[in-house]
Amino acid sequence: MLTKSQAKAFFIVGTAAFSAIFIGLTVDTFQRIPAQTKSQDLTEEVIRGKHLFDSKNCMGCHTIMGEGAYYAPELTKVYERRGEAFIKAMLKDPEAMYPGQRKMTNYHLNDQEINDLAAFLIWVGKMDLNGFPPKPDLIKVASPEADGSSVGEEAIVKNINRPQVFNQMCIACHKLSGQGGEIGPALDGVGSRFDVQYLTTWLKDPMSIKSDSKMPKLPLSDEEISELAAFLSTLKEKK
Repeated sequence: MLTKSQAKAFFIVGTAAFSAIFIGLTVDTFQRIPAQTKSQDLTEEVIRGKHLFDSKNCMGCHTIMGEGAYYAPELTKVYERRGEAFIKAMLKDPEAMYPGQRKMTNYHLNDQEINDLAAFLIWVGKMDLNGFPPKPDLIKVASPEADGSSVGEEAIVKNINRPQVFNQMCIACHKLSGQGGEIGPALDGVGSRFDVQYLTTWLKDPMSIKSDSKMPKLPLSDEEISELAAFLSTLKEKK
């Protein structure tokens, strides 16, 4: 059992030691912040986007870096999940991207505001947050069948060879191999129904082929359209 003087000394030494550790960790954290937050990329565009994010009360529905509401999707890594084109398309007209499905308000942002908000979300998405938030398993390259066996090597290869823009944008509305959204038709076998030329025209402007199409004209580059059309044309019906 400690005497009063020993207990006092233990308290003083322990408090001083742990205070020093706490101060050291705090200093170390502040030294790491510039590199981990990519402060060199904090442009005027990003700053304007942050102010716009706050003024529109985006955290009233979305969560970012662990703060906000859980009504709408988490946005910390939205750039990694969806890409710049998808972000800008959603900000321009949420209803066009998800007809009758989305409740996100259309703020009627101008092009500069859309670019600013996208720049802010891209900057946040590139931060080193020590693994936060954990990556969701959005696209499994192999899933167990009913009999306990796994999906074959062919399915794994198809998933690996998917264009990035497909995984970021198309899969949000369409299913492929049972994975993805349900707003548009499944894309399994689409290459057996349509050739590359048709798919290219459709991706450039769906309404030029079908005037009442619910699929919006996506902000895709010519390179992305060519890549997507080539990929979709390989999705043949199994015989």
